[in-house]
Amino acid sequence: MKTHEDDLKIATQNLAVIDGLYKAFAVGDIPAVLGVMDSNIVWNEAEGNAYADDNPYKGPDAVLNGVFARIGEEHEFFNLKDIVLHEMFNDKVLATLRYDGKRTNGNSYDAQVAHFWTLKDGKVIAFQQYVDTKKLHDALSK
Repeated sequence: MKTHEDDLKIATQNLAVIDGLYKAFAVGDIPAVLGVMDSNIVWNEAEGNAYADDNPYKGPDAVLNGVFARIGEEHEFFNLKDIVLHEMFNDKVLATLRYDGKRTNGNSYDAQVAHFWTLKDGKVIAFQQYVDTKKLHDALSK
């Protein structure tokens, strides 16, 4: 029978997985980021985000090609900053952060973001992004 201590241990392990994912992303280690994803991950960009056009992305290759590659092509830089991880139970981790980006059209933005992660056995099985899509849209269209 699973105890409260077991729940705490799993929550701490999940937090470490997501922390490692963000650290890998920060140094451009996309293979490490993809390696933390379950082969059947279901990834959703925020409604209203231009990258939500193919929601849900299923599998790491879909995330790589449908989200990460597009971000790389359309930005001079894209950074995640002020990341705060919030330990949760039931295999969930919440991250609050900001996107600091500059599009190839020269427009910059600093947007408030939340990422809601679901894990199973140390792998990410689901992702939901929440972001100020108006700021992203304004940077795209100015």
